[in-house]
Amino acid sequence: MTESPEQDYDPGDVAVIGMSCRTPGARTKEQFWDNLVHGRESVSFLAKDEIMVDETLIHNPFYVRACGVLDGYDRFDPTVFGISDRMASAMTPENRLFLESAWESLEDGGYDPDRVRAEVGIYGANNPQTAALYGSPPDRASVGPEAIEASLAWSPDTMTSNALYYMGLTGEAVTLAAVCAGFHYAVHLACQSLLLGQTDLAIAGGAMVRLPHPRGHLWEENRVLSKDGHCRPFDANGTGTALSSGVVTLLLKPVARAVADRDHIYAVVKGSAVNNNGVSAMAYGLAQPERLSACIAAAMEVGGITPDTVSMYEANGLGLPVTDELEVHAATMAFGKQTGTSSIGGVKGNVGHGGVVSGGFGAMKAALSLYHRKLPQTVNLTEINQDLDFPSTPFVPQLESADWEPESGIRRAGITSLGGGGYNAHLVLEEPPAVAERAPEAVGRPRLATLSAMDDDALARQCARLKDWLAADPGLRLDDVCFSLTMGRKVMDRRWAAVVRSREELIEALSAGSTRGPAVTTGHAPRVDVESFPRNDHGIVPSGADAPALSGLAAAWVNGERVDFASLHLGETSHRVPLPTYPFQPRRFWRTDW
Repeated sequence: MTESPEQDYDPGDVAVIGMSCRTPGARTKEQFWDNLVHGRESVSFLAKDEIMVDETLIHNPFYVRACGVLDGYDRFDPTVFGISDRMASAMTPENRLFLESAWESLEDGGYDPDRVRAEVGIYGANNPQTAALYGSPPDRASVGPEAIEASLAWSPDTMTSNALYYMGLTGEAVTLAAVCAGFHYAVHLACQSLLLGQTDLAIAGGAMVRLPHPRGHLWEENRVLSKDGHCRPFDANGTGTALSSGVVTLLLKPVARAVADRDHIYAVVKGSAVNNNGVSAMAYGLAQPERLSACIAAAMEVGGITPDTVSMYEANGLGLPVTDELEVHAATMAFGKQTGTSSIGGVKGNVGHGGVVSGGFGAMKAALSLYHRKLPQTVNLTEINQDLDFPSTPFVPQLESADWEPESGIRRAGITSLGGGGYNAHLVLEEPPAVAERAPEAVGRPRLATLSAMDDDALARQCARLKDWLAADPGLRLDDVCFSLTMGRKVMDRRWAAVVRSREELIEALSAGSTRGPAVTTGHAPRVDVESFPRNDHGIVPSGADAPALSGLAAAWVNGERVDFASLHLGETSHRVPLPTYPFQPRRFWRTDW
């Protein structure tokens, strides 16, 4: 992005500058996207001995052994956050997953929590029931004084404040419950806080771990859970959805500020709206078309956009004909009379129903679709429900993955999320601002690349992951990569650094077992006379930008010295770019009693 004046951008626009997700079948957003574009269903069909529920329930003829299993739901790496094993066991799985995901979003956006001087708001939705299912509440009388500390790990209320605390940040912390619309509500509140100037940077998301895990569900006719475990959005044979778990977080900042700060932008939040049905002619818990339509229309009005420019509609899409019909009817009222202008899809066919994070799955799908300019297919849609009457609506079911070429000339997506109890929520996302032409980076100019980790094994994995990332994306510029590494990663004890002049040199230096190249690591870096370096309050200041000066700086940093990397990049136009995040080393932590 160019450093254009702030007035060039809509003051109500919020940029998505970092993202993280873990879903059934995907540990990263890259794996999630690959599953979407290749039409993979990630709902698992389980053997009886894999399911952790009462035996009598498993043998019920209407019990469906299908689940969107979340690998690693019971694992966590507390060392990175300075958390004891005892506290890690006390933390609910949602607290742990949300904390790691918030960290990944911050790193994905190119920000080191130790160097963030802004007010950071964290807004997250979780399931209040999870804590009770995980273990009994801590009792001060029987556990002792540690119960207060343990209850902060156990309580669903402190999920966001724990994230602030353990990442060393200050700002707002709001943990909310809005049933299955929780993720959207978190994003809605985060955007409001940013636009009101209450925070400078925000992390919004949700986490859901269905306990016991893994588990199936009991099918009941005309309820939202599927008879055969498959979710079939908009299909004539749909019988509902399967249960799943996951976590999604977004890093948000006002667009004008993000452009000025040379952030990487995945998508832009143009508008958001929430409402509730209240008393309604519809059965409690079902979508009320007039209220949902008003919510969708309000989000577009907030963004100052017209429905004919929204060419992707990511539906709540439970895959039950009655609920799909109500939603399509409501969306049609909001979009108006035009026909065939918007692709419609539903991610629950891929990953099932993630409860409070289900809207996050849809928002992540939409943001990645905007970023990659591609519309993923809707899986399990083989026989369109004719009662939906799509030819008379603005929507065309997305049966195959395809390039996204909108008639309006701009890519925009609407994402609906509904929650039992009458909760309605809608987000409108837009593709990122166009990237202006940049001057080519100087060929052969030496650059400093840095990595660090808690231990040597994690450092080796860092090197391997970055090497593979660079090899897979030849469009990455060396100056952007080095800027993102030096400025956007927390400095840890085990360190690696290299002075390189090209991507090829960096890949070679990262290669395991390489005997050539300029890399230095903790314990193997030459000693340098650190007293000869100028210093300021942030550490050593680079004495020059040539290879010898950078090599001395690399050796000093690897040997444990603080370095003011910001001064190294003064006057540059390097941008933050997504790179592999920290390779957590999760271990199993599980506790069912106190």
